[in-house]
Amino acid sequence: MSMSPATTPPVPSHPLRWLPEFWALGQRRLRPQARSLGLALVVGVLAGLGAIAFYSACQVVVHGALDHMLGYHPLHPGGEPPFWDPSPRPFRPWLLLLVPTMGGLISGFLVCKLAPEAEGHGTDAAIAAFHHRRGFIRPRVPLVKLVASALTIGTGGSGGREGPIAQIGAGFGSLIGGLFRLKPAERRILMAAGVGAGVAAIFRAPLAGALFAAEILYKSADFESDVIVPAALASTAAYCTFGIVFGWTPLFTLSPDILDSLTFGDPRHLIAYLLLALFMVVLAMMYTRSFHGLSHAFKRLPLPRIFKPALGAFATGALGLILYSAFGSDEQVLAVLSFGYGALQGALAMSTTAGADLHLALVMLAIALGKILTTGFTIGSGGSGGVFGPSMVIGGCGGGALGLVLSHFWPAMVPHPAAFVIVGMAGFFAAAAKTPVSTLIIVGEMTGDYHLLLPALWVCMITFLLSDEQSLYHSQLVSRSMSPAHQGDYVREVLADLRVGEFLDAGPDVRPLHPGDRLGETLDRLVGAEHVGLPVADSDGRYLGMVSLEEVHIASHLPGLGDLVVAADLMNTSLPVLRAGDPLDQALERFAESDRMALTVVSDGPEAHVLGLVRRADISAAYLRRVQGTLIGAEVPRQA
Repeated sequence: MSMSPATTPPVPSHPLRWLPEFWALGQRRLRPQARSLGLALVVGVLAGLGAIAFYSACQVVVHGALDHMLGYHPLHPGGEPPFWDPSPRPFRPWLLLLVPTMGGLISGFLVCKLAPEAEGHGTDAAIAAFHHRRGFIRPRVPLVKLVASALTIGTGGSGGREGPIAQIGAGFGSLIGGLFRLKPAERRILMAAGVGAGVAAIFRAPLAGALFAAEILYKSADFESDVIVPAALASTAAYCTFGIVFGWTPLFTLSPDILDSLTFGDPRHLIAYLLLALFMVVLAMMYTRSFHGLSHAFKRLPLPRIFKPALGAFATGALGLILYSAFGSDEQVLAVLSFGYGALQGALAMSTTAGADLHLALVMLAIALGKILTTGFTIGSGGSGGVFGPSMVIGGCGGGALGLVLSHFWPAMVPHPAAFVIVGMAGFFAAAAKTPVSTLIIVGEMTGDYHLLLPALWVCMITFLLSDEQSLYHSQLVSRSMSPAHQGDYVREVLADLRVGEFLDAGPDVRPLHPGDRLGETLDRLVGAEHVGLPVADSDGRYLGMVSLEEVHIASHLPGLGDLVVAADLMNTSLPVLRAGDPLDQALERFAESDRMALTVVSDGPEAHVLGLVRRADISAAYLRRVQGTLIGAEVPRQA
């Protein structure tokens, strides 16, 4: 029995046709965004080079200030050995009051004099540039941020590398966008890709960098989806650039025996992880509130701005000295200074018998609470550094302290205290920064271990859901709909089916000026009809340019020019023009680019004859009518 035509399977294409089909498909997908994706790779390489320079600068300052001058030899993460062997100088605790203060003073001077936007934690500045500054960051900011942050953190100020490198990468993205004259929307994406690339390189976490760039912009679960692909390319390029120089080892290293003990295999452990999540929510609330409270207090302090980072650094050193004395000269508590990553490496190297050491739990809790204060002192005072690194230390040490306590009293529910260090890092920042997904990934990439992916997912989602609305980043917005970067998206949706021709004003009062029309006649035409501008056309009606009322008004007040100036001298030939068939989303972009209240509509074809004008006010009126539901089949009234 023969098959009916409706059930006949489709005939596959001939293999020789596959290559042209794939080529055509690739052109359709990649051609519209080939330039932006290529530039994202360039930004990634530049961000990787910036991460190399920043990491090297931090190593130099730490060696000169903490190791050589202070005699303090902080423990380094396993994947980041120091450039030099520790100096033989003995530790001089009293210099804790001097060395951080000098670093804060020099950093504050550089920031205040060269780039005030480089103060504080740079990620917040990058977020603000995305939402409110059309993705623009001054070119000098990355260099100032690099030097100021290395001085602040390298001399003992509490801060992390995420903020500085995020602003450095964002600055490179903004710079490339400006050099290639990209539209604001494209520049925003390139800037955000730079944020992800910097994070990917400095933390050796390419996947997390791409997700971080898309997630960090909002407090809610919203993602900036347009950022993910360019950020992924930029993060890959940055990670490879950084890895060629400093290798591919994860930031924190774990011994094989600890790795074996971290495997999740008992659902009952989720009860203990639930306690960890609740503890991380409380710690995150303390961190965000104290950080913003100290920032506000420093802003109100009647002291010149240039000296405030020095005061914050002095308070940081003083707290470190107090903890050092209180814990019997135990240098472990000095992780409240500088990066503090060594405390995490030590916590991850705890033996399986460390659960009985409640003194170590007390030390780790002191580091977590002390780091909350020192970060507020350092960054809240205007010092330059990030808040992600301190968050890892706070969450990891706080989680490790809880893990040690639970392991002592309830050993069957805690597989290993180091597990609570890893999961605590993820859960704490998910609550403090509202980034549960990227934080989940970045902790796994920094430790090179995904055995705890399920409990980390459990804790991150709980902390994100239970955390309050207070975030570390002031510039985060609730959702995409609240961002100025996307205000035009909703206008386009409302006016999607309208064309420029429906708003064309072709009346006699908008007939074009002639190039030889005198200044007085031009002014009379503009003022009499209350127009903000008129097109200029030749004798055959071909478009030449546009004259605005503002330019004519300025020229009319210049003595002796009334008989000399003509319309051709006043017209602007660089303004964009519209065509009757153009959709309104293109018209809105042209209005935004030119910052004009009216644009000329010309005919199709090379002749470009003037047809009339379209005013921005008419489009706005149509938008309001549609939103209110009154524009249903009715003609949009034209402005007289």
